[in-house]
Amino acid sequence: MRDFKKIRAWEMADDLVVNIYSATKGFPKEELYALTSQLRRAAYSVPANIVEGSSRESKKDYLHFLHIARGSLSETHYFIHLANRLGFLLQAESDPLISATIETQRVLSGLIKSVAAET
Repeated sequence: MRDFKKIRAWEMADDLVVNIYSATKGFPKEELYALTSQLRRAAYSVPANIVEGSSRESKKDYLHFLHIARGSLSETHYFIHLANRLGFLLQAESDPLISATIETQRVLSGLIKSVAAET
């Protein structure tokens, strides 16, 4: 079992979730069960899947959850983009979130490669 708190991709994803929750506080009330919920769920799925995978015994299971996390991160990226296009996030708000998403994706992809290469 791996200590998820020592995984850089988890730290970055955890920070992203906190920033997403802050950014979505001002979304329209009618979006509470729509885009607000979807964006938050996609975002918190990333660190949650890293945590779940890190508790698995086999490398195959760990990689499976890391791939799910990467998919959720892609969803998060799209929902941030959509929120900007709909005017729920200003460019100045969405740009740092997109940058954090891209950087987290880079680190998570590196983790996936590293785990896959383990013997």
